Amino acid sequence: MKNMVVEGKAKINIESSGKISKEMDVFYNPVMKLNRDISVLLLNSIHENDLNIADPLAGSGIRSIRFLLELKKNKIKTISVNDYSKDAVESIKNNIKLNKINKKIIVMNEDANLFLLNSKGFDYIDIDPFGTPNPFLDSAIKRISRNGILSVTATDTAALAGTYENACKRKYWAKPAHNELMHEIGLRILIRKIQLIGTQYDKALIPIFSYSKDHYMRVFLRCEKAKKSVDEVVKKHDFHNGFGPMWLGKLWDEKLTDKMEKFNDIKENEKFLKIIKEESKVDVVGFYDISKICEKNKIKNMPRKLELISKIKKKGYKAVETHFNGNGIRSGISLKELLKIIKN
Repeated sequence: MKNMVVEGKAKINIESSGKISKEMDVFYNPVMKLNRDISVLLLNSIHENDLNIADPLAGSGIRSIRFLLELKKNKIKTISVNDYSKDAVESIKNNIKLNKINKKIIVMNEDANLFLLNSKGFDYIDIDPFGTPNPFLDSAIKRISRNGILSVTATDTAALAGTYENACKRKYWAKPAHNELMHEIGLRILIRKIQLIGTQYDKALIPIFSYSKDHYMRVFLRCEKAKKSVDEVVKKHDFHNGFGPMWLGKLWDEKLTDKMEKFNDIKENEKFLKIIKEESKVDVVGFYDISKICEKNKIKNMPRKLELISKIKKKGYKAVETHFNGNGIRSGISLKELLKIIKN
């Protein structure tokens, strides 16, 4: 039985099923709506037009259909949509007709890596697999153009966030954290892995927007083709509190986060984007979990987060909320100074 799903300006028909899994004939995950919302918003917030876009693991085709319906005029030159499943490709074609799209879209039925390697390259590649992105990184990085944007999703957060430490060491060549910082550290470990593959091809992959949400981590990286840029990236790989190695550089481009928050017109994403916009202005690795600090130091009356942020700012430090943790504060203040404020 097929159900009609409306997401953004797109509508698609999908087989109704119980559990979301990679065994689905045509993959569609409603939880990833924010993932696709952010992709649309980011592409509408960058200055480039006439982009050649690739969606190598398209599933139902919802992402590419939304791009065609929601991206600004002249933003797209071509979209190449691919899936290995014949059922998915048939579904993509039917959903394209359903949305009355008849231009700029090329539909392919190939292995994702062959699809990428047989191409002439793309300005934007979206790697959004079920599980680890590892099998697709090499071919995607080979085919991302100079100044192009590579976006990568990882849903194997149990490895990246430290539940399975050995799996993280095998897949991402780093030791993960399994504490209040685990999602930020996991994201930074993922970024370093992607960057290391880029270094082989003299491609520096610089994060411009990153986040962790629900069951996944997501990063958008701008490709700079220059040995000096690659050298600068590698200098920012190191350990933090005994975990890593990981990317210790910025997770966001500040101007881009400002634009994205300004251009956003989806109400349920407002708070999330506002927090990230503010977070991008504080260039430190990690954050303080106020509840954990109070618990460890046997402080019974935990201060309110926003009041504490205000007090930290009065002491001359930057301080903001973090999207990684509801009790978290990102600030350059030392723990010793922070404890003084909390105890007073």
